[in-house]
Amino acid sequence: MTREFVVLPDADAVALTTADRLITAGQEAIERSGRFFFALTGGSTPLTVCPLLVVPPRVNQLDWSRTEFFFGDERAVPARHPESNYNTARLALLDFLPGVQPGQVHRMIGEAADLDAAAHGYEAAIRRTLGGAADTPQFDLVWLGMGPDGHTASLFPGSPALDERDRWVVANLVTSPLVHGTATRITLTAPAINAARHVRFLVTGADKAAALAQVLDGAPDPRRFPSQLIAPADLVWFVDAAAASALKEAV
Repeated sequence: MTREFVVLPDADAVALTTADRLITAGQEAIERSGRFFFALTGGSTPLTVCPLLVVPPRVNQLDWSRTEFFFGDERAVPARHPESNYNTARLALLDFLPGVQPGQVHRMIGEAADLDAAAHGYEAAIRRTLGGAADTPQFDLVWLGMGPDGHTASLFPGSPALDERDRWVVANLVTSPLVHGTATRITLTAPAINAARHVRFLVTGADKAAALAQVLDGAPDPRRFPSQLIAPADLVWFVDAAAASALKEAV
């Protein structure tokens, strides 16, 4: 496993670096296979990076018509709901990229009456679109954020999905103050994320400092800090100085 840890001065610098690395990953994927399979993070993380991707020069540096967009997780809400990760990505990114057709955007059906069936359906869509080995998906890039409790995607502390070893997508019952109690969300699992060619974490803000220190410096305890489950072949953390403030110097 290759791990790179990049500390940048502030959230703006993290966004700039992430945007440039994303373009590079997409260019390399398209040169390699003709397509770029990209899984977007949810939450607030995209809001700093996406505006940099929809304007020159970056918007012209990648063939977006060859990009297949997936999602790391989704809340149990309709597509146009303000809390929908798809809706956030649509308004900040997808509606502004040239050449992107509806069939290239693979959203999780958060409004489904049966979220477990929706998760199975999403896994089938990944298999169908990515192809390759029958038992392992390989996104070219999975883009992740991390919450102040150490969760990533919708892999929350103590939730059932942390134990998943076979499925790529599950409906995960979450109990956390961050979801205002208990809620079910659809999420990629650690096995699906870890199979990716590249994974990039974006972590900014002092409210993430304690959890980041536990994830990177603490004893292994992924049930408390699920981001510790993420261990792909190529992992890069882009972190601002505030989020890195509690880390040991050796990291």
